[in-house]
Amino acid sequence: MTGSAGSAGSAAGTAAALTVGDFSRATGLSVKSLRHYHQVGLLIPVQVNRDSGYRYYAPDQIPAAQVIRRLRDLDMPVTAVKAVLTASDPVIRNALITAHLDRLEAELARTRATVGSLRDLLQRPATAPLVEHRTVPATRAVGIRQTLTMEDALPWWQGALGELNATVRAQGLTRTGPSGGLSSIGLCREGQGEATVYIPVAGTTRPIGRVVPLFVPAAELAIVPHRGSPAGVGALCDELDSYALRHEISVDGPMRTYHLREPEPSPDPDQWEIEIGRPVFRADNPTAGRASA
Repeated sequence: MTGSAGSAGSAAGTAAALTVGDFSRATGLSVKSLRHYHQVGLLIPVQVNRDSGYRYYAPDQIPAAQVIRRLRDLDMPVTAVKAVLTASDPVIRNALITAHLDRLEAELARTRATVGSLRDLLQRPATAPLVEHRTVPATRAVGIRQTLTMEDALPWWQGALGELNATVRAQGLTRTGPSGGLSSIGLCREGQGEATVYIPVAGTTRPIGRVVPLFVPAAELAIVPHRGSPAGVGALCDELDSYALRHEISVDGPMRTYHLREPEPSPDPDQWEIEIGRPVFRADNPTAGRASA
């Protein structure tokens, strides 16, 4: 499939050659494709007129052109098509085509996995926890931070919350919402990490002991409810984290808790109400969620 780059040859040779238009119709390859395949050396015309740039092809190039069209229709790269055409051994040709098939099957598997992940984002499983999506605003608060283990979380939470309530009363601060908490993902997944308990307040807070002013940033959350003692929060955090990783567009950030009922007004742990939130990039209808208290 080599060609000359001179003026059109003899009258007999020119008569035997096909114009690019005729060759295009005979092979099903577009004129644009033929120009490209000439440029990359895949299918070279037998003649090219220096003056006009017209290209001419030989009739015996039609089978090769049809092979090119078929392989390109199968998404085979030009370099691989060229290797197939120049391979004289059918075993080598078969190996090259098999290698392309393997690449297509790998790409198909990746595509299927991607489609499955996207379906998971849009179709919640019937066994999924009852999840509410909510966008919460930034808030000012007073809080206590500490690195601890999951085993120590409940007694630490109760002590820290009591200290925060006492500080709010002592400094005459106005609560602006329920108390809350921030927990590193490591605390849920590995049983150890940083935790923060806080009370949102209005007014200027003076740091005293462990109590410091905090700014809790805004977030988009997937939230599940929990009724009862915080002792059961760890397992629910794991469940929500696993769910969000598969069925949400998860983002970095601490897990959040909102204590709608807590020890001071409700001494009975069975009456406590907690919401647990996982940061996500919301893909639902934002008007469906309700505002955070």
